[in-house]
Formats: sequence, structure tokens, C-alpha cells
Amino acid sequence: MFQETVEAQGHLIDSHIMERIFDTVVEYQGRFEVEVFQIGRTNSEPSHLRLRIETPSADLMDKVLGQLIGLGCTPVDSRDVEIRIVERDCCAPEDFYSTTNQRTEIRFGGAWLTVGKQRMDACIVIENGAAWCRKLRDIKAGDAVVVGMRGIRVIPESKERDRHGFAFMSNEISSERQVDTAVSQTANLIQQMRAEGKTVVVVAGPVVVHTGGVKPLGALIRAGFVDALLCGNALAVHDIEAALLGTSLGVRMQDGRLEEHGHRNHMRAINAIYHAGGIRGAVESGRLPSGIMYECVKANVPFVLAGSLRDDGPLPDTITDMNKAQDAYNEHAHGAGLVLCLSSMLHSIATGNMLPGWVKTVCVDINPAVATKLSDRGTGQAVGVVTDVGLFLDHLAKKLVSGYE
Repeated sequence: MFQETVEAQGHLIDSHIMERIFDTVVEYQGRFEVEVFQIGRTNSEPSHLRLRIETPSADLMDKVLGQLIGLGCTPVDSRDVEIRIVERDCCAPEDFYSTTNQRTEIRFGGAWLTVGKQRMDACIVIENGAAWCRKLRDIKAGDAVVVGMRGIRVIPESKERDRHGFAFMSNEISSERQVDTAVSQTANLIQQMRAEGKTVVVVAGPVVVHTGGVKPLGALIRAGFVDALLCGNALAVHDIEAALLGTSLGVRMQDGRLEEHGHRNHMRAINAIYHAGGIRGAVESGRLPSGIMYECVKANVPFVLAGSLRDDGPLPDTITDMNKAQDAYNEHAHGAGLVLCLSSMLHSIATGNMLPGWVKTVCVDINPAVATKLSDRGTGQAVGVVTDVGLFLDHLAKKLVSGYE
């Protein structure tokens, strides 16, 4: 039998981490013995676990350790991390450590270093005495990359102790949750972010326009509750179509009836923006008089339009190089205190993959599968609110924006 001893510390019981540790050992044909377990005796005091593990092979032990590190376990005989130098651009060593979205530290030079720019599915590069997450495509020849499992410590996020203040932030997804309750607690989160000087990022799909969410989202932007807007070409196109022609996907916003020849309206909207030289030019010239994009320009709120294969046009502001679009999203996603995902499976999951695990994330969609997929793809902190996004935004604006009707 191959043996290792690991330790973990934190709110192990509240967050169900301890049972996951035990289950993981058994899943890989291992056995465990609890050598030490000290339970936190107050709501702020962490628990401490020391566990001896046995597996029938070295390969299974490596697999167990790989899983346990992600749950916050650290080998007791932890040495400095092993590093290897990259020989070719974009080609990491085969046994490179692939990061999670949880807080990570590495032991280097006898000291623990916090890994910067934390995100999932990245390499860890040591540079000038500091450690950073770096995407595989950005690895360069000469980079010092962390390999193996030794000298790595992951610190999972604990369950919220302030359950009364943010009771719905408990990772369940339910269509039975009252919209008013979810709206009130989301409004509280936004105000908390404001008080702490953290940013609020909105990720939105074109359904926001179709469901009447332009007015409330515009009001939130105008009132300073949105610090960045991340979306695709479609949201901007249909928002501009609604502002210029009164339709969305050719359907009249006023009465829900099809406009004659309305199928071409989104192309007319794109053409108008090209004539104006871009969205900002259309706003400044008076050609674009209202809408979400109008409010972003007026309030100097940055927006990123990430293109896709199916885009019409696209708009001149749309970034069609996917690597550049990812980098632009990442620039605004990192450092955010709260990310509000509004009816966009594609862009919500993409943004979630960039976020550290401690960024609060609320996903609003009429389809519960969207919030489930976001959580299943690794954004475990995401809370799902299953409701009409236009209704949600309208209630949210009423909670936050003075004079909004």
C-alpha cells in the first residue's frame, strides 16, 4: 500500500468538504484514517483535519492527491513546488498543474506564495518571485511552470456564515423561489459591493431586449449600478433595432405584433451604426437616442461585444477575434465583486470560467438548465434565479433606482 498524510483547515463541516474528502479517497479504492480532527467551536473558528491515506498503487495515489488538493488538502511533508522550463510557445510540460478557480498558494523558496489572477484551467507560472495563472495559449518559451502536485495548497470557499443576510446565496436553483426575495437580496449584494468599492459586472443576452428589460437595465446603468457590460453582438443589435425602429427580431415592442418586412430591421440597425462610424458615433451624433448601448456610452460604462459564427453584420464594435474577445472579457471580470448573468448561456458560462471562486455570481434565466450548466461547468458559487429576466430587472430597478417607475 502507498501512504500519504494530508491536512485540511476551514469550515469543513458547514461546507460539506469533509464528506467529499472521505468520498474521494474511497472512490479511488483508497482507505483513510483520521489522525486528528479538531472542530471549530465558534462560528468564526475553522476546523482542522489530519488524514492518513492508503492506496494500492502510486498511480491511484496521484489521482487521489489531485482531487484532494482541489478540496483544500495539503500533503504534510509538503516540499517546494516542482517547476519546469517551457521549451516552446503554447506547449506546457505534460504534467503541468491545471488550476481550479479557488484561492491557491504554492510553496516556493520555503515560503507560501498566493497565486495571482486566479482562474480555472490555467497553468501557474513563477515570474520574478511571484506566481500567476496563465492560459495555455499565453505560455512562452522560457516560462517556469509548476508541475506535479507537491507544494500546492488550495483554499476552497466556505459556505456563507451570514445566512440571514444572504440566505439565498446557498447554491440551490429553484423556480419556486419568490422573485421579490431574490431581487431584494440581489439589490443588497449590489449595495454591499458599492460600499466595499467593488465592481458589478453584467453579462447579458438578447433576451433582455425581447422581454422588455431595456428600460430597467438602462436605468441601472444610468444610476451607476453597472461597471461593465459583457455581451455578444446580438444584444447590441436588437437593442439598437428597438431604439431606432421599435422592433426586436422584427416584433413590435409596443404590441408584440410582427412588423411588415420586420425581418430586415436588425440589418437596417447594423447599417445605421456603420454609417455613424460605430456605437459611440451614433450616440454622439444623435442617431442613437436611447437603449442599453446608449446608456453605456452616456455613462462611460465599458462594454465588450464578443462575436460568434452566427452573427449578422456584425456591428463595427464587435470583437471577432475570439482570443481578443476573451481577453477583453477577462479584463473586466477579474476584480469584480458581483457578476450578474442575464439570460445568456454562452456568455454566462464563458465568463464563469474566468472568475475566481470567491466572486459572487447570480444567474437569472427562465430556463433552470442554464444555471445548472453554469454551476456544473465549475462556477459552483453561482446562484440561480429562475424567472423572466425582464421582470427581474424591472423589480431590481425599482429597488435600487430612485424615482424609477
